[in-house]
Amino acid sequence: MRYLHTMVRVRDLDNSLTFYRDQLGLVEIRRTESEKGRFTLVFLAAPEDVERAKADKAPLLELTFNWDPEAYTGGRNFGHLAYAVENIHETCQRLMDAGVTINRPPRDGHMAFVRSPDGISIELLQAGDPLPPQEPWVSMENTGSW
Repeated sequence: MRYLHTMVRVRDLDNSLTFYRDQLGLVEIRRTESEKGRFTLVFLAAPEDVERAKADKAPLLELTFNWDPEAYTGGRNFGHLAYAVENIHETCQRLMDAGVTINRPPRDGHMAFVRSPDGISIELLQAGDPLPPQEPWVSMENTGSW
């Protein structure tokens, strides 16, 4: 058995791609459009997994966009996606500068949480040892839920 991908339904594909691709930094690997099924699938990989993902050897994030409007609830019930990052402070700053709310700041230099436009919780973990705690993260309160 091999882990293949995580599927997340999204309401607005462009808005979701802005978050996952442009702000979070994932890379689009492939896209499938189905006129008959009335959906678009976009498969994304973490930057360090791109070559392995193209060879079908790395897990992917599948964004499923159903063309017919539908209300999705329970993003918190899904759990979360988790990504290791090289520098959690720089990643959170880049996301915050792009307008993303840092729901759980990396006060410990190790872990942070943000949410996608569709309410999916994203855990960011510092690769390797935690970074030394620093401002503004140390004094920043939690916002919302994650």
